Amino acid sequence: MDFVSALDAFQKQIGVKHPLLSDQRRQMLPAYGAMVTDEKSPIFRYAKRAYFILDREGIVRFVKIQDNALDLLEPEDLLKALRESGAS
Repeated sequence: MDFVSALDAFQKQIGVKHPLLSDQRRQMLPAYGAMVTDEKSPIFRYAKRAYFILDREGIVRFVKIQDNALDLLEPEDLLKALRESGAS
């Protein structure tokens, strides 16, 4: 759900050439189990911190969904997951 500009900056920071996708309109988040809908929350619909790696055919090869949005994966961990996924 991050802004495309934020994903572009992150992509440059870690040196990944693979496209990073955003779901700002919140269309795919529910399908991937990465959205919280909480009527008690002032935000109501918000994304969990989530990482997905898809291969060229669109098959999901890696999933990591964090309940706490502050729990970030290290860039090295993402690069390792990318290499191990076979999606490159």
